[in-house]
Amino acid sequence: MLTLCRLAFMVMTPADGHLDKIRKGYSFDGPGLHLGAAMLDGEIHPDVPVRLPVAMMNRHGLVSGATGTGKTVTLQVMAEQLSAHGVPVFLADIKGDLTGLSTPAASSDRLRTRAQSVGQDWNAKSFPVEYFSLGGDGKGVPVRARISDFGPLLLARVTGLNETQESSLQLVFYYADKNDLELYNLADLRAVISFLTSDEGKDSLEALGGLSRSTAGVILRELVTLEAQGMDKFFGETEFDSAEFLRLAEDGRGVISCLELPTLLARPALFSTFLMWLIADLFAELPEVGDAEKPKLVFFLDEAHLLFRNASDAFLESIMTTVRLIRSKGVGIFFVTQAPKDVPSEVLGQLANRIQHALRAFTPDDAKALRATVSTFPTSAYDLEEVLTNAGTGEAVVTVMTERGAPSPVAWTRICAPESTIGPSPAATVDRIVQESPLLPVYAPTVDSHSAFEKLSGSPAPTHDGLPGSAGRDFGIEAGATGADGSSTNVGSVPRTQADIDAEARRIEEAILGRPSSRPATRTPAPLPDWRPMPGAGQQRQPEHRESRRPGPEQSAPERRNPERRSPERQTPERSTAERHNPGQSGKPGQKDDTADLIKDVAVQAATVLGRELVRGLFGTRRRRRRW
Repeated sequence: MLTLCRLAFMVMTPADGHLDKIRKGYSFDGPGLHLGAAMLDGEIHPDVPVRLPVAMMNRHGLVSGATGTGKTVTLQVMAEQLSAHGVPVFLADIKGDLTGLSTPAASSDRLRTRAQSVGQDWNAKSFPVEYFSLGGDGKGVPVRARISDFGPLLLARVTGLNETQESSLQLVFYYADKNDLELYNLADLRAVISFLTSDEGKDSLEALGGLSRSTAGVILRELVTLEAQGMDKFFGETEFDSAEFLRLAEDGRGVISCLELPTLLARPALFSTFLMWLIADLFAELPEVGDAEKPKLVFFLDEAHLLFRNASDAFLESIMTTVRLIRSKGVGIFFVTQAPKDVPSEVLGQLANRIQHALRAFTPDDAKALRATVSTFPTSAYDLEEVLTNAGTGEAVVTVMTERGAPSPVAWTRICAPESTIGPSPAATVDRIVQESPLLPVYAPTVDSHSAFEKLSGSPAPTHDGLPGSAGRDFGIEAGATGADGSSTNVGSVPRTQADIDAEARRIEEAILGRPSSRPATRTPAPLPDWRPMPGAGQQRQPEHRESRRPGPEQSAPERRNPERRSPERQTPERSTAERHNPGQSGKPGQKDDTADLIKDVAVQAATVLGRELVRGLFGTRRRRRRW
């Protein structure tokens, strides 16, 4: 009898000890996300919750797993709980499934049973969601960026230029900046390149050095193809202010910014590079906050492999630097992909939080990737190769960074159920949210300011009203014109086939260059615009000055860009730094501790400026006129 008791004790102790270790490893003092309940030998233990500290969300993370294993639902659960904790969230909705965040989930016995199995206090509810679209391609508030703010490095990534062509494009941006040629949209950049390759601009081209006429022609051809694919909608004005992603709802919950991407497969490079531009823009502008109680914003970069595929060394270095440094700005980044190997090891080493859904090992390469994934997790009592190949939908292997900065024990976890609808919301619900958005009247109108195209061509600013054919009129292409095959020649419309794209590119190239296109099936060339040198070319541009004051919580992004829009009661005079640290003692010297605060304030501001210039140097972006 004694022997049997000892055997029973030896069998039960390892399991109990393992669960106790997980329970202690995920017990935090501060707020955290309830990811789910621990599992052992296929059994769920609701009394052993698996949590992720909110304060550690800016240490970045990885959510990976094979298709159909539950990654999207995991994102939904995390976004819901972050919003409830007052943290704004940005995520990309590739399949339209995440619009369900706007609609409360329909209660069912199956749903409540799952919630109870993981110890979840489940209540159906909707969340504050704002829908966005790249240049108006899809449902949502249009998001646009000026070419100059996007920068040559990211633009080279979108157009697929090699490193030599990328450096040449940087010279074009340099020339435009030094000669006061504003680059707002693709037409402006094409105008500058066309001028440099013309007879009147050959002296300027030679003065640049390192930029050959043939390389400039290659860049121009890629830009033409980019516009023929309809990507010109993203570049231009009204430019989007990334501060809009940092908003809170009236009830204090974080606004979930959902980027709708109905045509991702047609333009994956634009999507992935846009996300990198957005992160770099936030890094360059947000102030240093150090280790805050909760992040200012959490990004979920879905389809992360698109970001790194065929990327240049300079682009990868820029990503690694930004990811490494942006956490001090209070921004967390979670990469979402099918396998950890999709993310470069240098970036993977910066991701402290891991949620690994099931992996498949159908091929030798898959088996090798599985073993590599297992080797990156802390040592545990689990046989992770077996767990990861047999985990069900909605289950994942989790390890996070604890509040004391150490990795938590590995926990096989059954993920909580979302409180909003799994799947898309009704189209009428999404349409209503978009139409009622206060951002729509600010960013929906398209603006074509006087810029490089008008300065070089000597023509008045064309009107881009967003109607089909408006872009074609800029180069003398008649709206509504049709080709020999009956297809529309409107640049503003997106061709449906590769043949249509090639035909569109030929038409635009001929209209710009004034000669037959080198592409197959050439058409009759259109006349070249009368390029004229810009008055005052060669003069140095005066440096821009920008205020760096952070807005109060009641101040919206449009008010930051246009102070005159504020109501009179909000227009309070700015106080000096000394007055902020010595209220009621304006003009009087502060005490010793006040002087120390001033020194700290100056040091933080200096670090912020250095960080901004570092990222601008990495991505070649420009300083923007706005207030934070």
